[in-house]
Amino acid sequence: MKVLIIGGGPAGMLAAISAAKEKNDVIIYEKMDRLGKKILITGKGRCNITNNIDMSDFIQNVPGNGRFLYSAFDNFTNKDIVNLIEQNGVKTKVERGNRVFPVSDKASDVRDVLEKELYKNNVKVKLNAVVKSIIVLDEKAIGIEFKNGEKSYGDKIILATGGKSYPLTGSNGDGYKMAEKLGHTIKDIKGSLVPLISNDNICKELQGLSLRNVNISIKDIEKNKIIYEDFGEMLFTHFGVSGPTILSSSAHLLRYKKVEELLKNNKIKLFIDLKPALTNEQLDLRIRRDFEAAKNKRFKNSLDKLLPKKMISVVIAQSKINEEKKVNEITKEERLNLLNVLKKFEVTINGFRPVEEAIVTAGGINIKEINPKTMESKLVKGLFFAGEIIDVDAYTGGFNLQIAYSTGYTAGKN
Repeated sequence: MKVLIIGGGPAGMLAAISAAKEKNDVIIYEKMDRLGKKILITGKGRCNITNNIDMSDFIQNVPGNGRFLYSAFDNFTNKDIVNLIEQNGVKTKVERGNRVFPVSDKASDVRDVLEKELYKNNVKVKLNAVVKSIIVLDEKAIGIEFKNGEKSYGDKIILATGGKSYPLTGSNGDGYKMAEKLGHTIKDIKGSLVPLISNDNICKELQGLSLRNVNISIKDIEKNKIIYEDFGEMLFTHFGVSGPTILSSSAHLLRYKKVEELLKNNKIKLFIDLKPALTNEQLDLRIRRDFEAAKNKRFKNSLDKLLPKKMISVVIAQSKINEEKKVNEITKEERLNLLNVLKKFEVTINGFRPVEEAIVTAGGINIKEINPKTMESKLVKGLFFAGEIIDVDAYTGGFNLQIAYSTGYTAGKN
């Protein structure tokens, strides 16, 4: 059987490997000049291969239609991808949050392993091949047409063109158009795991500052409801906030009811606990000790031990204490104001950065139109889907790459 795969990312490569192992004649058509370009930028260039938690817990980390993936995750697990990589001589390690990386910290090592597997299994690869459409006859996919008018025919077609995030890697949304032409419904395309916009000037003042070991909570202040909480790292930027905890929060926020309206009306707030290891009482003692040691200094010169230098003036402004005031003149009420700012540093959230800047795409081909056991289209026989083009998305931590491997492997196997 001849299998044509459109897209040479992680989903397309795994689809090709599993289809070739079923003794099929397999060809990957990739529009870029190299396979797996998106793999190279995952995990900040180190490639967060997968996550090491039990596969039974993976679904909880997929807020976007996780249940659809039960069969795919059964077919190809996190252990399977780690075995495949390690058998090809690339050792892996597990880091914080159960994230799995190559010991070398080089994403290119992971990409090279997948390429090696393709050639080992006699998969043909055609680069710089831009596919325009899928050819269908009597409701069955029979081939593909390229931008230059040429055609290629096969028995099965796997569409694995990715989403709309990081278009420079080749995923510019053209797969959605191909599927839509064949009658498939495309659910709203949005960025997930995407930085957040804030119009607050403090973000510009603090841009470049990275905070580690902080608690964040995203809150709907209209309903006084916490939408998301997390602990870890975040970063201030010229447009707002980013970093692992913020990216994960965006996956919840974009699914929150009437979120656009709330963002527009300044009703979504980010609260940062800058001292999560200390209770209010412990922090108050700490402040009082610092104040005692600096009692003759001006307030603005008393916070060096408590805060990164870049944050001091911003925290002072939020605390509403006169920065020129002597420390021994600060009232109890003012001290408690400072404590409150340190435990609930406030940033207004006004929107999401564009989908092109997202790590993954939320939305895509409606899962109701795909057989979850095989990844075959319910509308067009012989057409299969794999990876980010499907309306599934997960949190940061290697989960999205695992979705690509598992859906790709399932599509190829069937």
